[in-house]
Amino acid sequence: MIVLSAPSGGGKTTIAHALLRKDKNIVRSISCTTREPRKGEKNGKDYFFTTADQFKAMVRKKTFLEWAKVHRCFYGTPGHWVEGQLNKGKDVLFVIDVQGGKTIKHKVQDSVLIFVKPPSFKVLKERLLGRQSEDAKALKVRLKDALWETKEGKHYDYQVINDRLAEAVSLVLKIIQNERKKRLKTPL
Repeated sequence: MIVLSAPSGGGKTTIAHALLRKDKNIVRSISCTTREPRKGEKNGKDYFFTTADQFKAMVRKKTFLEWAKVHRCFYGTPGHWVEGQLNKGKDVLFVIDVQGGKTIKHKVQDSVLIFVKPPSFKVLKERLLGRQSEDAKALKVRLKDALWETKEGKHYDYQVINDRLAEAVSLVLKIIQNERKKRLKTPL
């Protein structure tokens, strides 16, 4: 299990899409969320979009491997789907916040946590403004949360600065390949 986290606008989703194109053994975990879909997002492909009541019912049923409230919305990863992919021999890529990443590491200690950092807070703010996906209130929340997330990212196994996308993708892919080699050398 591979966790890729970053503050909003850090590039985790863009890096994840590149990884999926380059390595067919990686599958992306699909999270449930209570947030509204962004333009172009598809239910069941990008996220499983749900209501807060439905989400809370799934929490009570212990459906999630991990879940958290992030930016005033709920996000969670269905455990049965992840288990099915791992049983097929796939590496599951989680593109989630640091709360979820820490939960996964606590539950599955040999998971690999990679934190993607922007080159600066100024660049992060420019990226968020450029994508025009949040209103001013949501943008303020995401920028405030980014400071905390960056501090928490220091607890991850790896940190990658996303200054040049191609280099960041290459480095994350190299980390994943090296982790696979380590596991192949580990005696059962």
